[in-house]
Amino acid sequence: MNPAVGFFDSGIGGLGVARAFLRLRPDARVFYVADWEHCPYGGRPDSEILDRVRLICSRLESLGSRVIVMACNTASAVALRQMRRERPSVRFVGMEPAVKPAAAAAAARGRRAVGVLATAHTLRGGLFRETSARHASGIKVVAAEGKGFVELAESGDLCSADARETVRRVLAPLLEAGCDPIVLGCTHYPLLLPLLRDEAPGVEFVDPAEAVARRAAALWDEIRVGSEPNAGGGR
Repeated sequence: MNPAVGFFDSGIGGLGVARAFLRLRPDARVFYVADWEHCPYGGRPDSEILDRVRLICSRLESLGSRVIVMACNTASAVALRQMRRERPSVRFVGMEPAVKPAAAAAAARGRRAVGVLATAHTLRGGLFRETSARHASGIKVVAAEGKGFVELAESGDLCSADARETVRRVLAPLLEAGCDPIVLGCTHYPLLLPLLRDEAPGVEFVDPAEAVARRAAALWDEIRVGSEPNAGGGR
């Protein structure tokens, strides 16, 4: 039996990453956990998030998941390194804001600023700081917390005046700074793309789901080959 791949998020946001993975590996066994009881993770203490991640990863591993995708930027910022230390037999894939491709795209267009929309946990986490320092040399990175975005995505509210005002308010400092592209640093945020594009016509929004899915697919391929009978040759 092929090894499984587990995905989890605080809600439905990570489904975009899981769907991208299944487009690449439709024969894979996949499990998805949505921790709705504790959604959103943003604003919760790091210790609570880490406890939830441990519990969810234990469940996914018990179901045969050899690759686990933290399809949640907040969980990745808080717990990815710790889980890699605690569970070395599992291959973990985390989310991080796609600053590198955004900075490259901005430079190619002669632009000097990229925006990052993310949760407070993600923006103050080491992954974001390190990625920005490493890949955005010469490019200004303007960050904004997507307050209320997860709640809008979970409710499916893309039409109300309140939803439009929330998106307009969060985008304002990024647009004033001339940011283009703008990175979606939370897996819930792509669900708001119709609203985001209405409020920022012509601006490119970068969703890292495809890149994360490709990484998960590569790890799954490695494990599947290694688990096949007679892998490595000989009888």
